[in-house]
Amino acid sequence: MLTGSMVAMVTPMGDDGSVDWVGLARLVNHHVEQGTDAIVSVGTTGESATLDHHEHIEVIGRTVDAAAGRIPVIGGTGANSTTEAIALTRDAAAVGVTACLLVVPYYNKPPQEGLFQHFNSIAAAVAIPQILYNVPGRTAVDMSNETTLRLAEIDNIVGVKDATNDIDRGCDLIDRSPDGFSVYSGEDGTACQLMLAGGKGTISVTANAAPKLMHEMCVAAVAGDTDTAEILNNQLADLHAAMFFQSNPIPAKWAVCQQGLIGSGIRLPLIPLAEQYHDDVRAALQKAGVL
Repeated sequence: MLTGSMVAMVTPMGDDGSVDWVGLARLVNHHVEQGTDAIVSVGTTGESATLDHHEHIEVIGRTVDAAAGRIPVIGGTGANSTTEAIALTRDAAAVGVTACLLVVPYYNKPPQEGLFQHFNSIAAAVAIPQILYNVPGRTAVDMSNETTLRLAEIDNIVGVKDATNDIDRGCDLIDRSPDGFSVYSGEDGTACQLMLAGGKGTISVTANAAPKLMHEMCVAAVAGDTDTAEILNNQLADLHAAMFFQSNPIPAKWAVCQQGLIGSGIRLPLIPLAEQYHDDVRAALQKAGVL
Protein backbone atom coordinates (compact mmCIF):
# COMPACT_ATOMS: atom_id res chain seq x y z
CA MET A 1 0.00 0.00 0.00
CA LEU A 2 1.27 3.44 -0.92
CA THR A 3 1.15 5.72 2.07
CA GLY A 4 2.63 8.87 3.60
CA SER A 5 4.09 11.92 1.88
CA MET A 6 4.00 11.48 -1.89
CA VAL A 7 5.53 14.49 -3.57
CA ALA A 8 3.89 15.85 -6.73
CA MET A 9 7.38 16.57 -8.02
CA VAL A 10 8.25 19.57 -10.17
CA THR A 11 10.04 18.92 -13.46
CA PRO A 12 13.38 20.80 -13.51
CA MET A 13 13.91 22.89 -16.63
CA GLY A 14 16.52 25.15 -18.14
CA ASP A 15 15.91 28.80 -18.92
CA ASP A 16 14.75 27.80 -22.41
CA GLY A 17 12.16 25.37 -21.01
CA SER A 18 14.10 22.23 -21.91
CA VAL A 19 14.01 19.42 -19.34
CA ASP A 20 17.07 19.45 -17.08
CA TRP A 21 17.92 15.77 -16.86
CA VAL A 22 20.83 16.25 -14.45
CA GLY A 23 18.61 18.35 -12.20
CA LEU A 24 15.90 15.69 -12.35
CA ALA A 25 18.22 12.98 -11.06
CA ARG A 26 19.51 15.33 -8.34
CA LEU A 27 15.97 16.10 -7.24
CA VAL A 28 15.00 12.42 -7.04
CA ASN A 29 18.06 11.71 -4.88
CA HIS A 30 17.15 14.65 -2.65
CA HIS A 31 13.67 13.24 -2.03
CA VAL A 32 15.04 9.80 -1.26
CA GLU A 33 17.51 11.30 1.22
CA GLN A 34 14.84 13.48 2.86
CA GLY A 35 12.44 10.60 3.47
CA THR A 36 9.72 11.29 0.87
CA ASP A 37 7.56 8.17 0.69
CA ALA A 38 6.80 8.19 -3.05
CA ILE A 39 7.24 10.43 -6.09
CA VAL A 40 4.45 11.40 -8.46
CA SER A 41 6.14 12.15 -11.78
CA VAL A 42 4.51 14.44 -14.36
CA GLY A 43 1.34 15.32 -12.56
CA THR A 44 -0.02 18.85 -12.75
CA THR A 45 2.91 20.08 -10.66
CA GLY A 46 5.27 18.39 -13.11
CA GLU A 47 3.85 20.51 -15.96
CA SER A 48 2.14 17.63 -17.70
CA ALA A 49 0.07 20.08 -19.74
CA THR A 50 3.10 21.34 -21.66
CA LEU A 51 5.17 18.16 -22.04
CA ASP A 52 4.55 16.23 -25.24
CA HIS A 53 3.95 12.47 -25.11
CA HIS A 54 7.61 11.54 -25.66
CA GLU A 55 8.84 14.00 -23.01
CA HIS A 56 6.10 12.91 -20.62
CA ILE A 57 7.19 9.27 -20.70
CA GLU A 58 10.90 10.10 -20.76
CA VAL A 59 10.58 12.19 -17.58
CA ILE A 60 8.69 9.35 -15.88
CA GLY A 61 11.20 6.76 -17.10
CA ARG A 62 14.22 8.76 -15.99
CA THR A 63 12.58 9.33 -12.61
CA VAL A 64 12.15 5.57 -12.25
CA ASP A 65 15.78 5.06 -13.24
CA ALA A 66 17.03 7.67 -10.76
CA ALA A 67 14.89 6.21 -7.98
CA ALA A 68 16.46 2.80 -8.67
CA GLY A 69 13.93 0.95 -6.55
CA ARG A 70 14.61 3.07 -3.45
CA ILE A 71 11.24 4.81 -3.57
CA PRO A 72 7.98 4.10 -5.46
CA VAL A 73 7.31 6.23 -8.54
CA ILE A 74 3.73 6.99 -9.60
CA GLY A 75 3.27 8.18 -13.17
CA GLY A 76 0.80 10.93 -13.91
CA THR A 77 -0.99 9.59 -16.98
CA GLY A 78 -4.41 11.24 -17.01
CA ALA A 79 -5.92 12.94 -20.05
CA ASN A 80 -9.30 14.14 -21.22
CA SER A 81 -9.13 11.64 -24.07
CA THR A 82 -9.61 8.05 -22.94
CA THR A 83 -7.43 6.68 -25.74
CA GLU A 84 -4.63 9.11 -24.84
CA ALA A 85 -4.86 8.20 -21.15
CA ILE A 86 -4.64 4.51 -22.04
CA ALA A 87 -1.57 5.13 -24.20
CA LEU A 88 0.17 7.17 -21.50
CA THR A 89 -0.69 4.61 -18.82
CA ARG A 90 0.54 1.73 -20.96
CA ASP A 91 3.81 3.52 -21.73
CA ALA A 92 4.34 4.50 -18.08
CA ALA A 93 3.80 0.88 -17.04
CA ALA A 94 6.42 -0.16 -19.58
CA VAL A 95 9.08 2.08 -18.00
CA GLY A 96 8.52 0.59 -14.57
CA VAL A 97 6.25 2.80 -12.45
CA THR A 98 4.65 1.36 -9.33
CA ALA A 99 1.24 2.88 -10.12
CA CYS A 100 -0.40 5.59 -12.22
CA LEU A 101 -2.36 8.69 -11.22
CA LEU A 102 -5.30 9.53 -13.48
CA VAL A 103 -7.00 12.90 -13.30
CA VAL A 104 -10.70 13.37 -13.99
CA PRO A 105 -11.05 14.43 -17.66
CA TYR A 106 -10.86 18.19 -17.92
CA TYR A 107 -12.59 20.73 -20.18
CA ASN A 108 -14.98 18.37 -22.02
CA LYS A 109 -17.11 17.93 -18.85
CA PRO A 110 -18.33 14.31 -19.07
CA PRO A 111 -21.29 13.18 -16.96
CA GLN A 112 -20.81 10.74 -14.10
CA GLU A 113 -21.43 7.69 -16.28
CA GLY A 114 -18.84 8.99 -18.73
CA LEU A 115 -16.34 9.29 -15.88
CA PHE A 116 -17.06 5.73 -14.82
CA GLN A 117 -16.62 4.39 -18.34
CA HIS A 118 -13.42 6.43 -18.84
CA PHE A 119 -11.66 5.05 -15.77
CA ASN A 120 -13.11 1.56 -16.20
CA SER A 121 -11.72 1.46 -19.74
CA ILE A 122 -8.22 2.46 -18.63
CA ALA A 123 -8.25 -0.09 -15.81
CA ALA A 124 -9.33 -2.81 -18.22
CA ALA A 125 -6.66 -1.88 -20.77
CA VAL A 126 -3.66 -1.64 -18.40
CA ALA A 127 -3.29 -3.93 -15.39
CA ILE A 128 -1.10 -1.58 -13.33
CA PRO A 129 -2.48 -0.19 -10.03
CA GLN A 130 -4.29 3.09 -10.66
CA ILE A 131 -5.17 6.05 -8.43
CA LEU A 132 -8.03 8.35 -9.38
CA TYR A 133 -7.60 12.12 -9.04
CA ASN A 134 -10.58 14.38 -8.42
CA VAL A 135 -9.70 18.08 -8.61
CA PRO A 136 -12.83 19.98 -9.67
CA GLY A 137 -11.13 23.36 -9.28
CA ARG A 138 -8.96 22.54 -12.30
CA THR A 139 -11.09 20.15 -14.34
CA ALA A 140 -14.52 21.84 -14.09
CA VAL A 141 -15.93 18.36 -13.34
CA ASP A 142 -16.53 16.93 -9.88
CA MET A 143 -16.53 13.15 -9.66
CA SER A 144 -19.14 12.18 -7.09
CA ASN A 145 -18.39 9.88 -4.18
CA GLU A 146 -20.87 7.40 -5.63
CA THR A 147 -18.92 7.21 -8.90
CA THR A 148 -15.64 6.90 -7.00
CA LEU A 149 -17.02 4.06 -4.90
CA ARG A 150 -18.28 2.24 -8.02
CA LEU A 151 -14.76 2.49 -9.44
CA ALA A 152 -13.25 1.35 -6.12
CA GLU A 153 -14.73 -2.09 -6.74
CA ILE A 154 -12.39 -2.56 -9.75
CA ASP A 155 -9.37 -4.60 -8.67
CA ASN A 156 -6.57 -2.40 -10.01
CA ILE A 157 -8.16 0.93 -9.02
CA VAL A 158 -6.51 1.22 -5.63
CA GLY A 159 -7.15 4.75 -4.40
CA VAL A 160 -8.24 8.32 -4.99
CA LYS A 161 -6.49 11.65 -4.59
CA ASP A 162 -9.26 13.85 -3.22
CA ALA A 163 -8.57 17.53 -3.95
CA THR A 164 -12.08 18.78 -3.24
CA ASN A 165 -10.94 20.38 0.04
CA ASP A 166 -14.15 19.00 1.57
CA ILE A 167 -13.23 17.01 4.66
CA ASP A 168 -16.77 15.67 5.14
CA ARG A 169 -16.71 14.22 1.63
CA GLY A 170 -13.28 12.75 2.22
CA CYS A 171 -14.42 11.15 5.45
CA ASP A 172 -17.45 9.69 3.69
CA LEU A 173 -15.14 8.08 1.14
CA ILE A 174 -12.91 6.72 3.90
CA ASP A 175 -15.91 5.29 5.77
CA ARG A 176 -17.42 3.57 2.71
CA SER A 177 -14.33 2.47 0.77
CA PRO A 178 -13.73 -1.25 0.34
CA ASP A 179 -10.65 -2.97 1.71
CA GLY A 180 -7.60 -2.24 -0.40
CA PHE A 181 -8.81 1.16 -1.58
CA SER A 182 -7.05 4.21 -0.11
CA VAL A 183 -8.11 7.83 0.17
CA TYR A 184 -5.28 10.36 -0.21
CA SER A 185 -5.43 14.09 0.27
CA GLY A 186 -4.77 16.38 -2.66
CA GLU A 187 -4.93 19.59 -0.61
CA ASP A 188 -1.92 20.36 1.56
CA GLY A 189 -3.86 22.76 3.78
CA THR A 190 -6.29 20.04 4.94
CA ALA A 191 -4.12 16.95 4.43
CA CYS A 192 -3.28 16.55 8.11
CA GLN A 193 -6.96 16.62 9.04
CA LEU A 194 -7.89 14.03 6.40
CA MET A 195 -5.09 11.68 7.42
CA LEU A 196 -6.08 11.93 11.07
CA ALA A 197 -9.56 10.88 9.92
CA GLY A 198 -8.18 7.76 8.23
CA GLY A 199 -6.62 8.93 4.97
CA LYS A 200 -3.50 7.02 4.01
CA GLY A 201 -1.33 9.92 2.88
CA THR A 202 -1.12 13.00 0.73
CA ILE A 203 0.04 13.79 -2.77
CA SER A 204 1.73 17.03 -1.90
CA VAL A 205 2.97 20.22 -3.52
CA THR A 206 4.47 21.45 -0.24
CA ALA A 207 6.70 18.36 -0.13
CA ASN A 208 8.71 19.81 -3.01
CA ALA A 209 10.08 22.47 -0.66
CA ALA A 210 9.85 20.71 2.73
CA PRO A 211 10.11 16.96 2.08
CA LYS A 212 11.48 15.87 5.46
CA LEU A 213 8.95 17.85 7.48
CA MET A 214 6.06 16.65 5.30
CA HIS A 215 7.21 13.06 5.72
CA GLU A 216 7.38 13.44 9.49
CA MET A 217 3.96 15.09 9.65
CA CYS A 218 2.42 12.34 7.52
CA VAL A 219 3.95 9.57 9.64
CA ALA A 220 2.39 11.10 12.73
CA ALA A 221 -0.99 11.79 11.11
CA VAL A 222 -1.39 8.35 9.53
CA ALA A 223 -0.48 6.80 12.90
CA GLY A 224 -3.15 8.91 14.62
CA ASP A 225 -0.63 10.91 16.69
CA THR A 226 -2.73 14.07 16.69
CA ASP A 227 -0.49 16.21 18.90
CA THR A 228 2.69 15.61 16.92
CA ALA A 229 0.95 15.88 13.56
CA GLU A 230 -0.65 19.20 14.42
CA ILE A 231 2.59 20.70 15.78
CA LEU A 232 4.41 19.80 12.56
CA ASN A 233 1.53 20.92 10.38
CA ASN A 234 1.43 24.31 12.12
CA GLN A 235 5.08 24.73 11.17
CA LEU A 236 4.11 24.01 7.56
CA ALA A 237 0.89 26.04 7.43
CA ASP A 238 2.32 29.21 5.89
CA LEU A 239 4.15 27.15 3.28
CA HIS A 240 0.95 25.28 2.36
CA ALA A 241 -0.64 28.64 1.60
CA ALA A 242 2.43 30.08 -0.14
CA MET A 243 2.53 27.24 -2.65
CA PHE A 244 -0.68 28.61 -4.15
CA PHE A 245 -0.03 32.37 -4.21
CA GLN A 246 0.03 31.87 -7.99
CA SER A 247 -0.91 28.91 -10.13
CA ASN A 248 0.83 25.67 -9.21
CA PRO A 249 3.71 24.95 -9.87
CA ILE A 250 4.90 28.57 -10.14
CA PRO A 251 5.56 29.09 -6.38
CA ALA A 252 6.86 25.54 -5.87
CA LYS A 253 9.45 25.84 -8.63
CA TRP A 254 10.58 29.24 -7.32
CA ALA A 255 10.90 27.84 -3.79
CA VAL A 256 12.94 24.82 -4.85
CA CYS A 257 15.11 27.09 -6.99
CA GLN A 258 15.79 29.26 -3.92
CA GLN A 259 17.02 26.13 -2.17
CA GLY A 260 19.57 25.62 -4.95
CA LEU A 261 18.11 22.31 -6.13
CA ILE A 262 16.85 23.34 -9.58
CA GLY A 263 17.13 26.21 -12.03
CA SER A 264 14.42 28.77 -12.65
CA GLY A 265 13.02 27.33 -15.89
CA ILE A 266 9.27 26.97 -16.41
CA ARG A 267 7.22 26.59 -19.59
CA LEU A 268 4.82 29.08 -21.04
CA PRO A 269 2.03 29.90 -20.51
CA LEU A 270 3.31 29.67 -16.91
CA ILE A 271 5.90 32.24 -15.90
CA PRO A 272 8.25 32.70 -12.91
CA LEU A 273 6.81 33.81 -9.58
CA ALA A 274 5.87 37.48 -9.50
CA GLU A 275 8.28 39.57 -7.43
CA GLN A 276 5.49 40.75 -5.13
CA TYR A 277 5.29 37.24 -3.64
CA HIS A 278 9.02 36.63 -3.15
CA ASP A 279 9.29 37.87 0.43
CA ASP A 280 6.22 36.00 1.62
CA VAL A 281 7.28 32.69 0.05
CA ARG A 282 10.78 33.14 1.45
CA ALA A 283 9.33 33.83 4.92
CA ALA A 284 7.21 30.65 4.72
CA LEU A 285 10.29 28.63 3.78
CA GLN A 286 12.15 30.10 6.73
CA LYS A 287 9.30 29.32 9.14
CA ALA A 288 9.38 25.72 7.96
CA GLY A 289 13.14 25.64 8.52
CA VAL A 290 14.00 24.83 4.91
CA LEU A 291 15.73 28.06 3.85
